[in-house]
Amino acid sequence: MNQNLTDIGLLILRIGAGGFMLVAHGWGKFMNYFDTSFNSVAWADPIGIGPAMSHHLATGAEVGCSVLLILGVLTRLSAIPLAVTMGVAAFVVHADDPFKVKELALVYFIMFLTLVLTGGGRFSLLKSKTVVLS
Repeated sequence: MNQNLTDIGLLILRIGAGGFMLVAHGWGKFMNYFDTSFNSVAWADPIGIGPAMSHHLATGAEVGCSVLLILGVLTRLSAIPLAVTMGVAAFVVHADDPFKVKELALVYFIMFLTLVLTGGGRFSLLKSKTVVLS
């Protein structure tokens, strides 16, 4: 397969997945940091680390890691918190919900997991070390 097409595909995946996550999910959470009426203690606590910490970690992943992903900075490492966040959303938060409710979290999970395994391609600013699974 043509390596240029693979690298362009990974660039599109990085920008698309990171951009949609940032705009559609992370930005609203980020703006709540500056809203004094928002109480992160009322946030869900799906993995037992406390609602405020859950909110901070989800927001950090959805904003910070999304920006790093878009830029191609340590793509593999940047995609891990995003994959974990979407895995928790799909398999814990929405575990008992119908497939239609958890579908978007699963799609994001698959995209971010793919980037964990492949890296960001040649059009990245700073590459993670290659991990060989054998």
